[in-house]
Amino acid sequence: MSSPGKLGLIAGNGKFPLLVLDAARTRGIEVVVAAIREEAFPEIERHGAAAVHWLSLGELSKLIEMFQREGVRRAIMAGQVKHKQIFSSIKPDWRLAKLLLSLRTRNTDALIGAVAGVLAEEGITLENSTAFLEPLLVKSGVLTRRAPDENERRDIAYGRELARHLSQYDIGQTVVVAQAACVAVEAMEGTDAAIERAGRLMSSFQEAASTLARNLTVVKVAKAKQDMRFDVPVIGLRTIETMRQASATCLALDAGKCLVLDGDAAVQAANAAGISIVAD
Repeated sequence: MSSPGKLGLIAGNGKFPLLVLDAARTRGIEVVVAAIREEAFPEIERHGAAAVHWLSLGELSKLIEMFQREGVRRAIMAGQVKHKQIFSSIKPDWRLAKLLLSLRTRNTDALIGAVAGVLAEEGITLENSTAFLEPLLVKSGVLTRRAPDENERRDIAYGRELARHLSQYDIGQTVVVAQAACVAVEAMEGTDAAIERAGRLMSSFQEAASTLARNLTVVKVAKAKQDMRFDVPVIGLRTIETMRQASATCLALDAGKCLVLDGDAAVQAANAAGISIVAD
């Protein structure tokens, strides 16, 4: 992190922004929150920020002007912004519209990377989203009581190869595999929705008496050149519960590149559901 001073927090949904805000405050850092109206949890107003400003997703000029007015020169982007929001409900202001027209591709890296460039031009540096949460980055090894079995390890190896290839194109960071067959690939709908879709497919296979193994393995990877400022892989209790409902039995992660937001609680939930979690 750079020298102390006001920190801007661009907050999407989930617990991620709340954890960043709490961690920064414990270090005595004054935090100014730009809460994305379509995404951020209302409870962010109760976490002791110096100020909370609610902005719509397309209001890039308003974001910059607010940070400059508040004296913010560094910022962190934390929390999911659903990809489909960007292409459906967003009403871009002139600055964001100009930026969108300049992009050759409109994937996450291109779009948020361009936003980071605009912020930098205005004197606001976007820093690593995990800067205050490094203890929550998953460590290498088996996290749960149960290690992956032979079939799950085979699916992990296949899933990693597939997910790493797809991540080059910024399609998604998660694949769901059964018996070395790709059941679902994450796209704009997000990780949990991809797992749910895989679960529905497996249920239909069961009804059709398919020979495909019933157990699902979820593989979530970082991109080959993961920019830790944004779109960092994240899992939590909700991921584990979604896996349980979809009859997924194994979760593989990239060590040091994926945040486990609920920490021990997520691992305990996985143990209770018989789910193996491993990071390499």
